Amino acid sequence: MKMQFCSCQHKMASNLTADEEAGWFVSQKEQPWWQWLLRRFIASGPIPRHVAFVMDGNRRFAKNKNLGSVIKGHEKGFVQLAKILDWCSRFGIREITVYAFSIENFKRSEDEVGGLMRLAEEKFQKLLNDSEKLDEKRICFRFYGNRTLLSARLQKLMSDIEERTEKFEGGRLNVCMPYTSRDEISRSFETIRTHVKEGKLNVEDINESMIDACLDSGCGGTPPDLFVRTSGEHRLSDFMMWQAADTHVYFDSVLWPEFGYYNLCKAILNYQYYRTTVSKMSSLNISEETTWKMNFSGNDRDLISVKS
Repeated sequence: MKMQFCSCQHKMASNLTADEEAGWFVSQKEQPWWQWLLRRFIASGPIPRHVAFVMDGNRRFAKNKNLGSVIKGHEKGFVQLAKILDWCSRFGIREITVYAFSIENFKRSEDEVGGLMRLAEEKFQKLLNDSEKLDEKRICFRFYGNRTLLSARLQKLMSDIEERTEKFEGGRLNVCMPYTSRDEISRSFETIRTHVKEGKLNVEDINESMIDACLDSGCGGTPPDLFVRTSGEHRLSDFMMWQAADTHVYFDSVLWPEFGYYNLCKAILNYQYYRTTVSKMSSLNISEETTWKMNFSGNDRDLISVKS
């Protein structure tokens, strides 16, 4: 049965228009019978609200397929992301976070880093240009990471996308670039330090809720229910370490450009199998008397306390 599903999936791999391969959205076409059947079966159980993906294996895919350039592998990985966003939407998954570029990736070759930055500019501009599809899908885009490490053009594109989609409620996509958890947590503490220095906070006010609010995900993001990493690597790679404290982690040996519908179904089934254990861990969290939220306005951040 597994071989049959994989075979069907392979036939569907190129069933995209040139515009869809270049963009972020796949048309809601009729699903093959086996995809529909699997989804109906899996949807009878609990579906994760938020899934985080470490999209690993693009470079190995390019090498294995003799594509001639690692950027070709990253391009194939982006095409697969667009399909996965569509599949997740069908399952009712409301929030997705993707690890697009680690701060550590700046150590790679100049050609690869430059190519990735050009690819990002191209895809972000394409997203802004697809105004009709943006209004149709109504997906809210947020970018996590240290943007000061990026070009002014990329920073502007990110800000424009966030502003364009900030009021959309059809779902949420968090794109992490350039990102590491250590940097995110460090910037969170820097935000708190600045507020204390300016007399807006007392040191005694600092608690776990405040740190959480000052993270990149403090702009309305939720902790991931399911963490998926492809390519056979069993590492978290400094990705959402704070937010994923109670997250179910699933590793798949397939390379990201080959992570298909059947692989996504297996990940969700694995989450369902272990969900009870994860829920018990979450219930051990201790609530605090004072919680905090962060108001975001462009580059300005303002902490607000909420008394419980």
